[in-house]
Amino acid sequence: MEHKALEHLYRVFDKKIKDLEEFTGEGGCKDYPHYRELCGLIRGLRTAQSEINDLVQRYKDFDDD
Repeated sequence: MEHKALEHLYRVFDKKIKDLEEFTGEGGCKDYPHYRELCGLIRGLRTAQSEINDLVQRYKDFDDD
């Protein structure tokens, strides 16, 4: 059950990453510091997704036992 909530959170982060990438790719950044800030947000969200993937896998492995 817990992994379902984590999978939902992963999808929410994925949507946010795609939105930020689209915004950045379309020239939405007002200056270089803003661009760097958005790149940092994307990097942080991807790191969080990686941690979520690890937790989901652990839950699935535990459920299989």
